[in-house]
Amino acid sequence: MPEHRTVPGATRVYLRIHEDRLGALIGEGGKVLKELESRLGVKISVNSVDSSVVIEPASSYTPATNVIKCQEIVKAIDYCFSYERASRLYDDEAVLIVVDLKDYTGSSENHLQRVKGRIIGEEGRARRTLEEMTDTYISVCREYVAIIGDYSRAELARQAIEMLAQGRQHSTVYKFLDRAIRELKRREATDLWRRM
Repeated sequence: MPEHRTVPGATRVYLRIHEDRLGALIGEGGKVLKELESRLGVKISVNSVDSSVVIEPASSYTPATNVIKCQEIVKAIDYCFSYERASRLYDDEAVLIVVDLKDYTGSSENHLQRVKGRIIGEEGRARRTLEEMTDTYISVCREYVAIIGDYSRAELARQAIEMLAQGRQHSTVYKFLDRAIRELKRREATDLWRRM
């Protein structure tokens, strides 16, 4: 075990993750933790008794933004993303957005399962369609839907998820996304043209 020294005055983040996700966070032989620590220059302590995680800078040269980025990746893993998918959050343009389905279903477990079923779709088709249309990753985990992607597209995916949670037809949601993505691409092309 490497010697653990704290950096005075450093940003330290405390999280608690779902106990079922500890294995995914640690990885085989500690592989995921080691990669997070080496890529971001952080020190991660995991307490398997209470599923708590502490993230802090490994040295005084570690920027506070790296600690926050690590926190987002750990959260993504907690929301049932694989480390490979959560790795997209190393990119500065990528964000993690979380929708709490209980805001739409209340405390009814049956209603929650129905809404999750609508978002996932038969054999995962609805979720895959949303991911392909928005170029995002979507995870339906416990009572949450988590989205990873660049901000504009993740925001559109969030709106689509909320429309499905409110009971809108899949075809209505796909039409909305189709129009919104076309508009977004047009804006991006115009912005790119202006910068040239």
